[in-house]
Amino acid sequence: MSGPLSHIKVLDLSRVLAGPWTAQNLADLGAETIKVERPGKGDDSRAYAPPFLKDEQGNETKESAYFCAANRGKKSITVNLSKPEGQQLVRELATRCDVLVENYKVGDLARYGLGYEDLKKLNPGLIYCSVTGFGQTGPAKDRPGYDFMAQGMGGLMSITGEADGLPGAGPQRVGIPIIDMTTGMYATIAICAALAHRAVSGKGQWIDVALLDTTVAFLANQAMNYFATGESPKRIGNAHPNIVPYQTFKTQDGAVILACGNDNLFNKFCEAAGCTELLKNPIFVTNGDRVTNRVEVTRVLNEIFEKRTTAEWVKLLDDAGVANGPINTIAEVFKEPQVIARGLKIELPHAVAGKVPLVASPMRFSETPIKHEIPPPAVGQHTDEILRSVLKKTDAEIAGLRSGGVV
Repeated sequence: MSGPLSHIKVLDLSRVLAGPWTAQNLADLGAETIKVERPGKGDDSRAYAPPFLKDEQGNETKESAYFCAANRGKKSITVNLSKPEGQQLVRELATRCDVLVENYKVGDLARYGLGYEDLKKLNPGLIYCSVTGFGQTGPAKDRPGYDFMAQGMGGLMSITGEADGLPGAGPQRVGIPIIDMTTGMYATIAICAALAHRAVSGKGQWIDVALLDTTVAFLANQAMNYFATGESPKRIGNAHPNIVPYQTFKTQDGAVILACGNDNLFNKFCEAAGCTELLKNPIFVTNGDRVTNRVEVTRVLNEIFEKRTTAEWVKLLDDAGVANGPINTIAEVFKEPQVIARGLKIELPHAVAGKVPLVASPMRFSETPIKHEIPPPAVGQHTDEILRSVLKKTDAEIAGLRSGGVV
């Protein structure tokens, strides 16, 4: 395998999304990644369906599309952690790996002798990453946590959705499990930093990443808006709290996004739209003026945008160098020339479906390019291979593990 982490081995003991997203990032970066699943059922997300993948004859398989989104690049081994022999297999794997990712409840793996302090004794260089809902400390540490809960508790839903008084008003979750995914991204960054530290010190460490922590950190400018004013930001739909215009506008046949991130871009917009007279009005001159007078500015711009179609606006603003874009459906996304040119849709062979379409990693490297070669695995697809090649088990030992319900 290629990639900047091609020298790294990862043991993925996680399920659903935040942990698997972390391990998939590492696999994308070239790490050899072994996913441990429950015999028979596998990862919980294998049951998050429909939709399921279809085989080459168009028949529905038992492979969920959800699972495939977060598990490419991995090899699957089934291990029954409730059995001492299964716990021993994980210990043996951990001694041969650089990184372990898990998202069990706080203390669960320690009950099996698989906590950080247990495995550190066997592999002092191990980087052990725990992903939980609320972290390893604090009054909520023992609570189960999911993305939806974190979006609500962490304030993200309170600033997402239409403003009060408008149709459809009310707190909204983001349309993807964004906190699971951003937690996975933070965990990936932390693991890479720990690998860099280990390269200098030779020491591994325990990484504690939580969904709620990520949500609060992800509030970014909205948290600072609160700190600066003492007032909780409110929902304002597709508008931006600190920039105007930076929102959607209705056109003759749909809508378009206008993103004037500075006064120069707004000036360019006015020139392209033929409304330079606005620049003589004091409420339009600076971004601060426009934010202060958001309602009137938006009203005037709405009247302007209703005069052209979305396609006309996109071409006009593109030609003028003003940031803009249509609001695509997912189907339209994969027809975008730029998306096609960047190769963001890939296809890999699949053990059950024949082939599976996937979204490529967005990371690009000049010296260590990413190669997508391993598709999302079927449950336990690589159990025998891993037992033989990584743990050096004999055929007789593997047969014994199977007959004992360990794998």
